[in-house]
Amino acid sequence: MLAGGWLAARPQAAVSDLAKRLRTGTDDGTDTTPQARVFRHVHDELAGAAARILRLLSLAPAGLIDPHTASALAGCSVSFARSTLDDFVALGLLRAVDSPLPQYDVPGCLHPLLRACADSQERPAELQLARARMLERTVRLLQSCRAITETDSPQAREKLNAMPREVRFPSPRAAADWLRIRRPALLASARLAVADGELDTLARRLMSQLVRALVAHEGMHAAAPDLYDVHSLVLDVAGRRGLPREEAAALLNLGDVDAQTGRTKDALARYRLALVAGRRANDPYAAGRAMESVGGAYQELGDYDRAADWFGRALAERLARGEREPAARLYGRIATAHTYAGRYGEALRNWRAAVAGYRRSGDVAAHARALSELARVQEYAGRFEESRRTCQEAVEWARRAEDVRLQAALQLRLADTLERLGDSAAARLHRGAAERMLVQEAPEDDASPKTDAEACEIRSASSED
Repeated sequence: MLAGGWLAARPQAAVSDLAKRLRTGTDDGTDTTPQARVFRHVHDELAGAAARILRLLSLAPAGLIDPHTASALAGCSVSFARSTLDDFVALGLLRAVDSPLPQYDVPGCLHPLLRACADSQERPAELQLARARMLERTVRLLQSCRAITETDSPQAREKLNAMPREVRFPSPRAAADWLRIRRPALLASARLAVADGELDTLARRLMSQLVRALVAHEGMHAAAPDLYDVHSLVLDVAGRRGLPREEAAALLNLGDVDAQTGRTKDALARYRLALVAGRRANDPYAAGRAMESVGGAYQELGDYDRAADWFGRALAERLARGEREPAARLYGRIATAHTYAGRYGEALRNWRAAVAGYRRSGDVAAHARALSELARVQEYAGRFEESRRTCQEAVEWARRAEDVRLQAALQLRLADTLERLGDSAAARLHRGAAERMLVQEAPEDDASPKTDAEACEIRSASSED
């Protein structure tokens, strides 16, 4: 392959010419196989800048290369890197990957030759600097990849415009395509950076930006397998560097992925370890978040007593710090656990506390949702008249919040309550009002009225942290 590439670049040369050059070439005492001798000959005939790019390709993660990778490794322009990579393809040094974006890979048989060449001709400090440049460029690309999804944020647009043009994407679709195509190389880059152990700060930045980009373009659930791998790498670095706060964050993230993929017992174990790490770091946020997540895991496992207990512990932390909105949310989670356990009295007491908390914090939409849940539990408890009044109050707060979908869900709940109270005519009026609201929303949301109504069902137990 290499010999063919060399001959193709020199139409006037014959095989005998190449054989003569190899016989008269210097023997450095290293690998003397024909392939190694041809490789050294091809390398030695390259211009200095191109030869250096070739040597540094030994650092490319998983042997997957694009112009940005080569540019960062060698400290040259992207355009020069791309033309050089195309020349390498013609010489048989690289293979072009069938991809919408320019991408190349190193043939497996050349990996050890490239590595040996780099080790013999580049100083260790230069190799480490090249790795750092490559990681830094990858971080910048991931920042740009994520920032272009935040088109509604003036700060994100300003930050994006301040980036060099070479790392900016023309559209969110282009950024998503780049992330999808380069994903194997990005994950390999993170693994290599962590294994290297000498560039942990850059490795942590890379993994942070990779997680954000994956979530921004694909969502937590779709990206779960890759997120799990990245969070595991973060945990490795945190343990190695003695960073309990980052250890707690990684354990929480791993627990979340476990929980979302049905491994609730594994998630519970992660959350408990995160609580230990959060306390060791003296990080009240991480500890409180871990306690709340432990409660959520117990609730998912059907242990509602322990769920309410752990939510209560997290609530005490929030109240001690005067955090009203998180405290109100936790009152709701405690109420939900009691509701599942059939303890409607306790559930009502905690939902009333949640309503009061949201009212004091001024969160109109959350106030309306809490009233909606209060009405639901009143209905479960057989207090239909109280549920009707609470529903009417919730409808008014939802109207103030301009939450049409919540208003529609409440109208349907109110209709059910009126039906139980024997007022069928009023129930029909409220159902009609709900249907009209949902029809108005349908063109925007592209959803049926039934789906919209179900989407408005408030489940405090599944609130985002």
